[in-house]
Amino acid sequence: MTTSEILPGEYVPSPSKFVRDQVEQYERSGGREANTLMDTGMPVVILTTRGRSSGKVRKSALMRVEHDGEYAVIGSQGGAPSDPAWVGNLRAAPDEVALQDGPEPFAARAREVEGEERRLWWERAVAAYPPYADYQEKTDRLIPVFVISRAS
Repeated sequence: MTTSEILPGEYVPSPSKFVRDQVEQYERSGGREANTLMDTGMPVVILTTRGRSSGKVRKSALMRVEHDGEYAVIGSQGGAPSDPAWVGNLRAAPDEVALQDGPEPFAARAREVEGEERRLWWERAVAAYPPYADYQEKTDRLIPVFVISRAS
């Protein structure tokens, strides 16, 4: 199954050339290429969402944080004062999500986690990508954490 079968509609690539190129290369190669954050060796996944205003399909390469078949996506934006656009997309359409970790994307749903569950996923995220801890220190906002699960 392809991402467009999971989440049909007009795909609008990222305005960032780096993100556009990484998503295209990752998808074209079934996750064999462009599957890390630049040259760090740290793995990424491709998150596909429905734009909350436009209704168009959007894709982002995000750090891979996986545990027991579920994934966390972290709205850090490098510690910027505002959330990345995909956070609003997940909040508006949590059931219109696809995630690709390797050759095949899958239909998914997102839920924002809080309290003890957030703390646990945050620890997993920082273990997978230590700069998240620095990003939280740089911003006054609580960085949102979403858990992505396969749709049933």
